Amino acid sequence: MTGSTGPQQLPLVLPHEEALGVDDYLVSTSNQAAFNLITNWPEWPSPIVTLQGPIGSGKTHLVSAWHELSGAQVVGGDELEFLDLTALAEAGPVAVEDLHDGFDEASLFHLFNAVRLSGGHMLMTTREWPHTFDLKTKDLASRFRAATPVQVEEPDDMLLRMVLTKHFSDRQVTVDTSVIDYLVIRIERSLDAARNVVDMLDRHALATGRKISRVMASKILESMGE
Repeated sequence: MTGSTGPQQLPLVLPHEEALGVDDYLVSTSNQAAFNLITNWPEWPSPIVTLQGPIGSGKTHLVSAWHELSGAQVVGGDELEFLDLTALAEAGPVAVEDLHDGFDEASLFHLFNAVRLSGGHMLMTTREWPHTFDLKTKDLASRFRAATPVQVEEPDDMLLRMVLTKHFSDRQVTVDTSVIDYLVIRIERSLDAARNVVDMLDRHALATGRKISRVMASKILESMGE
């Protein structure tokens, strides 16, 4: 019996867009406080909130959820010096992402004041607490201290399990709970890692025509580690 000598046909992998709405956010003890604060808008303790959390903890999803609730404009911290900040604040709620990537102090100070003067709200995200920033502007440090801090922690086992299950379900892929349990205790503690391992397992299963199993999961994790 002769084998096929033609090129292997690769599976068609359709683009998969992650849902980032309020109803799509999965809650556990690691993110409950942050989710409660976001969804309680506009009943915030102060007009300005600082959301701190490690990479892959779901800060971007919370910003997206707040955008859905409030209509907030979303900008990067490194964009501020190029924007009309008074107009930005007067247009409505503002979300400033990734302060840890850097920002112009004078511009952020201006935005703090503009938000307060307009009676608006601002949400800022960062991987590091603002008190660790090496600020040159003394008054900016006081503005940060007046903001409400809330933390989203790295995903716990419960949240990783829910996220993995949801990503497989979104792709209409059925896996045994033993595979989920195997992944939960072995992947990096981040939502990005959960998303990536599901994507790789789905692609590998399609390419090989095999069902996702613990053996397959082990091989994929080994390849990700390499």
